[in-house]
Amino acid sequence: MIESVLLFFTAIVLLLVGYPVAFTLAGVALLFAGFGLITGNFESGYLAALPSRLYGIMTNETLIAVPLFVFMGIVLERAKIAEELLETLSSLFGRYRGGLALSVTLVGMLLAASTGIVGATVVTMGLLALPSMLKRGYAPEISSGIIAASGTLGQIIPPSIVLVLLGDVLSSSYQQAQLKMGIYSPDTVSVGDLFVGAIIPGLILVLLYSIYIVCVSFFNPSKMPPGNPSKEKGLALFQKLFFVLLPPLFLILAVLGSIIGGVATITEAAGVGAVGALFLAFIKKQLSIKGLQEVTLETAKLTSMVFLILIGASIFSLVFRGYEGDELVQSFLTSVPGGVVGILIVVMVAMFFLGFVLDFIEITFVVVPIVAPIILAFGIDPIWLGIMIAVNLQTSFLTPPFGFALFYLRGVAPKEVATSSIYKGAIPFVCIQVLMLILLALFPELVTWLPEQIYG
Repeated sequence: MIESVLLFFTAIVLLLVGYPVAFTLAGVALLFAGFGLITGNFESGYLAALPSRLYGIMTNETLIAVPLFVFMGIVLERAKIAEELLETLSSLFGRYRGGLALSVTLVGMLLAASTGIVGATVVTMGLLALPSMLKRGYAPEISSGIIAASGTLGQIIPPSIVLVLLGDVLSSSYQQAQLKMGIYSPDTVSVGDLFVGAIIPGLILVLLYSIYIVCVSFFNPSKMPPGNPSKEKGLALFQKLFFVLLPPLFLILAVLGSIIGGVATITEAAGVGAVGALFLAFIKKQLSIKGLQEVTLETAKLTSMVFLILIGASIFSLVFRGYEGDELVQSFLTSVPGGVVGILIVVMVAMFFLGFVLDFIEITFVVVPIVAPIILAFGIDPIWLGIMIAVNLQTSFLTPPFGFALFYLRGVAPKEVATSSIYKGAIPFVCIQVLMLILLALFPELVTWLPEQIYG
């Protein structure tokens, strides 16, 4: 079993050095497997199962949703949907103290629901909103904190790429857990279940962000000065808002509505989203044939990265299991004091710190398949567990000094915005995220109620 520990930490060290994730996971696993075959400590039957695993990945219909949602997000980004939304909402709320900050939060929410990609949302909002907020006299820490936090909403608000990948992994883990419990006609959990379960927590997070902004504008008004009144007023302004909000809202509702209503599978809904985004971009005349080629190439790059990591993680998990790593993890977790509560705390803390060095894709494909079957065997609701993992990773990606969202924002922020200001601005939102985790732990119904009402 010591080999499984060495395997895991060797992979972590090489990832920290900067080697590509997919090749590190696969390469380290194959080296350990080769060494084990030579010494007689590893059974070759585990590697013999590799072709069927890879074929399973290739024929997994759920994973087809990944390139479609990525394509949808990139097209909407190129169509300048966020730019128009921010401009219009700023005209509506910008004259009030804290109004621009609320506008950025709402646009971040809509952009998160449109793209589902954290990095793209943070970078887009950083380029669009940060200079405008600084120009209007907003404090750098408040501005950067709001942008980084609203950008991470793409982690939890559907249709999120994180939830698509988590849903696929949790479905397999849930079936494994039920088989261990002696249930030979196991229930399933789908990506659509996670999407529905994430709606209420996502909206609560946006509400908590907004309450914090209003409190800061009330108790510390110097950090959020009011803007200039809009030239457009009354009916004209609301008409403009309606026509700017309608296309992305219609697209989001079409995608989520078709999934929730049972009209379409997650993959079919992703296809609707991709075609709808393309239609919006061409109507707005924001996407040329050359632009479409660039979008397609970018989608291919991101999708290839995801699937290469998935293949590398599959090889890694096979070798890890061959060295009885899963049994080691299970024996450790079952020895944790406090029962299932203690196990959940240990797993969540471990994932939180792993989020400093690993992206959500690696954690989803490497860590979740190891720990999820053990936790789910205690009768934990898989939808609740999936949302807890997503919010936990969202918190990790926002936490100084290693949060990925802060790195993304630092890359596009003006030089006058100090890194310490970005870190300081993120801390209140990290506290809000921790509060959200506590609320979900104390009241699982926040996640499970809506799926029960819709799906029974």
